[in-house]
Amino acid sequence: MNLGEQLKNLREQHNMSREELAQQMNVSRQAVYKWETNKGYPDIDNLIRLSELYKVTLDELIKGDPAFQKKIAIDEQKKLGNDLSDPGFYLGIILVFVGLFLDLGTFSAGVTILGLLTMCFYDDFKKMFWSIKRDFKEEK
Repeated sequence: MNLGEQLKNLREQHNMSREELAQQMNVSRQAVYKWETNKGYPDIDNLIRLSELYKVTLDELIKGDPAFQKKIAIDEQKKLGNDLSDPGFYLGIILVFVGLFLDLGTFSAGVTILGLLTMCFYDDFKKMFWSIKRDFKEEK
């Protein structure tokens, strides 16, 4: 059984509509439809939330779908070889050069350090920004 069929079966076993699941998962109804028809896959955060909601392990969710397992492996390979094409790397390099070569007084050291931190933690900064933005939207 592939992941989409399994997600649909689990949703139906819990007597939930796609709309209800979408609201609980904080995604669109169309996203749930794509997951259940194998036109798209949930990201790892949503897989974890689904496994908690349905009280099944992640292993049980993905073991039956070899195509999804291959997709995970391909995405991991892309992530490993993609370090130099990351926009955070370029932004960090620019900040380091600005801090080193422009005479900004004591501000130069701060800009250089910010550049190094950006090169290393760009993805974490980006995730934190989107998380804060999502939390801010939920509070409204």
